Amino acid sequence: MYKNYFGLKESPFSISVNPRFLFMSARHRDALAHLLYGVGSGGGFILLTGEVGTGKTTINRALLTQLPDNADLAIVLNPALSAVELLATVCDEFAIDYPGDSASLKTLTDALHQFLLANFARGRKTVLMIDEAQHLGFDVLEQIRLLTNLETDEEKLLQIILIGQPELAEKLARPELRQLNQRITARYNLEPLSRQETGAYIKHRLSIAGLPEGYELFAPAAVGEVHRQTGGVPRLINLVCERVLLGAYGKEQRRINRQLVKSAANEVLGLTKAEGRSGSSPAKVALGVIASIAFAASLGFLLSHFYQQPADGVSPPPTDASATTTAGKDTGFATTGGEFLVANDLANRWLWRLLLDEPVDPAVCRAEASLPIKCSRENSDTWDALITLNRAVALEARTADKFSASILVVAFTDRSAWVMTAQGLREIPLMVLADHWTGGYRFLWRAPRGWNQPLQRGDSGGAVAEVAKLFALLDGQEEPIAFDSFTPLLEERVKLFQQARGLLADGVVGEETLLALSEALGDTLLPVDRLQRAERLRDLE
Repeated sequence: MYKNYFGLKESPFSISVNPRFLFMSARHRDALAHLLYGVGSGGGFILLTGEVGTGKTTINRALLTQLPDNADLAIVLNPALSAVELLATVCDEFAIDYPGDSASLKTLTDALHQFLLANFARGRKTVLMIDEAQHLGFDVLEQIRLLTNLETDEEKLLQIILIGQPELAEKLARPELRQLNQRITARYNLEPLSRQETGAYIKHRLSIAGLPEGYELFAPAAVGEVHRQTGGVPRLINLVCERVLLGAYGKEQRRINRQLVKSAANEVLGLTKAEGRSGSSPAKVALGVIASIAFAASLGFLLSHFYQQPADGVSPPPTDASATTTAGKDTGFATTGGEFLVANDLANRWLWRLLLDEPVDPAVCRAEASLPIKCSRENSDTWDALITLNRAVALEARTADKFSASILVVAFTDRSAWVMTAQGLREIPLMVLADHWTGGYRFLWRAPRGWNQPLQRGDSGGAVAEVAKLFALLDGQEEPIAFDSFTPLLEERVKLFQQARGLLADGVVGEETLLALSEALGDTLLPVDRLQRAERLRDLE
């Protein structure tokens, strides 16, 4: 009805699962990475949970397309079965023969065990996926756990993926299921989409449906209202947006506004204006606003306490020619009229102390240095790359009389930067820094032990093992996905991580990927932490 009106070729927000409309957000890719990690970890259980409509089926379909060629998969879609019925269903899915009239737990288990042994001998993996697993009874879950006892001396013969709503995780946490819960090798709870992801999701589906390029159908405020009304649940987004398009067509409106979304949500979701999708009352909303204001006030006090201009009693930095010191020395300034310019070696020492609480290695930024702390140098014509890097950097600069110097930027704000000087932290406008910055910058970062060059599939050694351990730490897994060999499975995990971070998904672990991994693991200080530590450096130097 509305398709021709908006120039669409098909309905963009159908709730039926269509692979053409597949949208993989960063959290969907993370969930898929956890499942792939679990499949390759050698047996046991994988757990994927999420609220209704968050995209678990999307993950399932993506997993099916990325399973190894040597994997056989059985899917149980209706788990409301007895233990015998479930085992019979599994045998049917794998085309295993068993005596139909006299099937018992023993005969079914024996038949499945023989199949698993034969599959293992052929070099094949066997995977069982159970959807809506929150409906499994306790006795059935115990029987499923016993299936993972089928193993060789080397590995488990059956990998089981349990998919369900959040109450599944609550059920598995009960004491009577602790043995099963301890065998889960990978688990992930799929959260709803963020505000930004909601906008990308809507745009993606409209584009696939044929919306003319450059046509912004949903105003930004309308996208924000869709997210507020639906909580970022994809299925609810589809329902609301479908009704929105019908409403806009009926009112002959070419662009979706916030009011149209509110009206559609009231019709589809049955919400009143006084409550959101979660049923929050106006009182709860007011409390949330008050808490936010209180937090903002507290943060403002914290920032003003730590990052003020030099305190009373501290003389302002010299600005006349007589105050200039020679560039390259370890003390004082290296400029006339630029109190934020310091000697290069001093900037390197401060960078080190910002990253580590240990004595400075003076060789860190020398070409011949071989240290776990790497000193990288890059060039940029704009501030964008440095802001995205989100690390403390030493800007290469020059003084008014053409001596080389450094500007140590601890953290960036919108149009300014917090800069370390001999008098402490100063907030300097970027326009002022730009007059001295020559385009180069240095930063320190922590590399895995043994890493000296990019790693890729086929490589081996201690550096590969360290990278695999970092990914296991990121995924919350006790065992890494690989050891001292860069396996295809590790390559796939690296690609998924790179995609989630907006990097080139080539599966190669280079400096850019390691920096992103370091940030994901929290190995780099947050801006507030950096500023606090920088404030203390004034006393240390």
